[in-house]
Amino acid sequence: MGGKLEWQGEVISVQPRIRLTRSFDQRSHSYLGYILGVRGTLDGEAREFLVAVGKGAHEKHQFRHGDWVSGQGVPVADTRLETADLYKVSGLKVLVRGGGPAAEPPPFLGVPPALDVYRERCHRHLAAQTYTTKCSRCLWGCQMAVEMIIDQWNPSVRRYRRETFCYGPKSCSFYKAGPTRKVPGRKGMIWEEEDRVDEDATAHRGPDD
Repeated sequence: MGGKLEWQGEVISVQPRIRLTRSFDQRSHSYLGYILGVRGTLDGEAREFLVAVGKGAHEKHQFRHGDWVSGQGVPVADTRLETADLYKVSGLKVLVRGGGPAAEPPPFLGVPPALDVYRERCHRHLAAQTYTTKCSRCLWGCQMAVEMIIDQWNPSVRRYRRETFCYGPKSCSFYKAGPTRKVPGRKGMIWEEEDRVDEDATAHRGPDD
């Protein structure tokens, strides 16, 4: 599965590709590009799958819900560090440009903004079930691969998981925060990321921003 696979299909979501690194009460983000949710064929098999594309590819093609796209990609080498099925994409083509959103948001289905916009807006944690059932197609939703450094004095000790977040308007009717996030540390310690962390990070935004 190390070679490039042919894929094509309808884009059903475009979201930021962001990796989160946690070290107890510290966190940092790596803004890697975008994730296309595609309903189509991958290596000749009909299915839904996720494709990682770079910042430059999105700037060129302005991907959005409803586009029909094709390309080649490599299966991700380490699924702990990626939420996509494919990356290292080449030969991207927009075969048919999708129409505008058929209904009023939420979910928001337009062309996602630049990664700097996500960085500036900051996020709030989003309940995993809410993400799966209502927000997985929204341009403001994001599922992140999370790498946790358990012991800062021995950074080789790491754990991995996925977390879901919302960059959208605070007034969104779909939004549910879900339980707070607990981060393991050395010698069995646990740090709990309370809601106030996200509230402080997004305090510069109004309810509809």
